[in-house]
Amino acid sequence: MTLRLRDASPDDLGLVLHFVRALAEYERLLHEVTATEEHFRRLLFGETPRAWALIAEWEGRPVGFALWFYSVSTFDGAPKLYLEDIFVEPGSRGRGIGRAIFADLARRAMTAGCGRMEWSVLDWNAPSIAFYRSIGALPREGWTLQRLSGAALEALATREE
Repeated sequence: MTLRLRDASPDDLGLVLHFVRALAEYERLLHEVTATEEHFRRLLFGETPRAWALIAEWEGRPVGFALWFYSVSTFDGAPKLYLEDIFVEPGSRGRGIGRAIFADLARRAMTAGCGRMEWSVLDWNAPSIAFYRSIGALPREGWTLQRLSGAALEALATREE
């Protein structure tokens, strides 16, 4: 059996959107997906790319993907790779595909001088959490993700001081 990981190309925009929607369905969040292929075209292949994606192929068939971007840590003065999404089709799990994706991203992080990789996981997703522990990942104790979006984001942005 063969696994191939490759960088996504503009021809993969429909595939990226497919995997985003499949992940959202798995996470019971499909109702939140508003992204289109055009969003991903600008994000991944625009004048200034803001993120990167790879496609995982098993026996020549796309079975998963990952999408990430780089941010910084002011505490250690180094970039970090933030994995926004990773998804492997349920029927293709257990073949080492997820582990291979993480290893590839770890190599990219090291090459880019990153001090760490980070990602979020839903607290009910026990299979993913167990996998993350198996590769050495630990939760960031004492920290809670905060989000400002929608009307609250707009209200703050337009607020006159």
